[in-house]
Amino acid sequence: MSANKKIAKELVEAVGGEDNIQSVAHCATRLRFMVNDKEKIKQENVENTEKVKGAFFNSGQYQVILGTGTVNRIFEEVDKLGVNSTNKSEQTKEAAKDKNALQRAIRTLGDVFVPIIPILVATGLFMGLRGLVMQEQILGLFGMTPDDVSQNFLLFTQILTDTAFIFLPALVAWSTFRVFGGTPIIGLVLGLMLVSPALPNAWDVATEAEPLYFFGFIPVVGYQGAVLPAFFTGIIGAKLERMIRKRVPESLDLIVTPFLTLLVMIAAALFVIGPIFHTVEEYLLQGTLAVLDVPFGLAGILIGALNQIIVITGVHHIFNLLEIQLLENTGSNPYNAIITCSVAAQGGAALAVGLKTKAKNLKAIALPSSFSAFLGITEPAIFGVNLRYGKPFIMGLIGGGVGGFAAAILGLKGTGMAITVIPGTLLYLNGQVLPYIAINLLAIGVAFALTWLFGFSDKKAEE
Repeated sequence: MSANKKIAKELVEAVGGEDNIQSVAHCATRLRFMVNDKEKIKQENVENTEKVKGAFFNSGQYQVILGTGTVNRIFEEVDKLGVNSTNKSEQTKEAAKDKNALQRAIRTLGDVFVPIIPILVATGLFMGLRGLVMQEQILGLFGMTPDDVSQNFLLFTQILTDTAFIFLPALVAWSTFRVFGGTPIIGLVLGLMLVSPALPNAWDVATEAEPLYFFGFIPVVGYQGAVLPAFFTGIIGAKLERMIRKRVPESLDLIVTPFLTLLVMIAAALFVIGPIFHTVEEYLLQGTLAVLDVPFGLAGILIGALNQIIVITGVHHIFNLLEIQLLENTGSNPYNAIITCSVAAQGGAALAVGLKTKAKNLKAIALPSSFSAFLGITEPAIFGVNLRYGKPFIMGLIGGGVGGFAAAILGLKGTGMAITVIPGTLLYLNGQVLPYIAINLLAIGVAFALTWLFGFSDKKAEE
């Protein structure tokens, strides 16, 4: 008998035997059992089973942590034993029946975004490293200038840093379709349509390019880096696909269902869902310009606290235009000094969760996500940790507001744009580096302390 088969048999017996197991599924690291009677589970036997790293009840499921790769092999052996297996989406729906609307929404958000987080973390690291090595001061240490850098090398770094965010809508739509019971490949193609090169690039539109206008008044652009348009398109698309499939004869399903789903949803995404968020972008831009003029450091509080809420919407790239205008008109960028605190604070909150939790899987997400935030990319920390548990995100907003207030009072102004926190230090080498470090530490410290004291506990997370 192979080692994995032996482990599978021991686990099934420890969980109460086949008669006690309604179904079993798995995610990236855990086996997830739906059981009839919790009292029949022999917790000590489960934890003492070889390769098991922990086990607990969460979201109505008995979850056994095995680790990446291992869980797939153990699941195959459990499945061979004749235990009723199901996919994670179906099992999650069953477990969600006992949860309230808010709990179900948070659970769903996590199910959609957690699979994407490793890619965002890796991309964040690539962005931070590129931001560091491409600064004139760093290149000067090697006797080089930006003009000396090979164009092929620049292209290589752009492939590493830009791909995941350019195609983020495709990843989000794919994962949303998967969670809401649609066909993931249809979601993937729909997401790719949102960033088609035939559409004006969202980042170009945020600076100088014009959107396409359909029917004379509907602005249509690509949605590179956007989250919410793809998320809502994915939810509606998955439900539409299931509705169509129920009504289409089986002989025509292969042709008609994907055809109608893609046709209806790309029209809805480009002509309804997308333009709504495009309008939101314009209001956010004008509102932020007005807020920057608020005196007594209040601008720092407002922008520092609210910036990461805007990041959730995926429309924050519109502020590239704001930063460009500030640099062109004044030669400096006070907006960067404020938002870097909001970024750092989310990293501080995620760091507190990662250090405080005893759950190995959460620690494995929270710690690298916090480091990614310290390199300027907060999506892994927000979607994988802080927003998922609620309070850490709020504590991060408070930390961002406090740091932003300090940045505004001190009058810090960056000499460039697009990089924050650790890489952003290079924008403040004109005599501002010490106060810049201080405001980041302040934002991180406030968010960390509030999260540690009031924002997170393993007991509340399990509840």
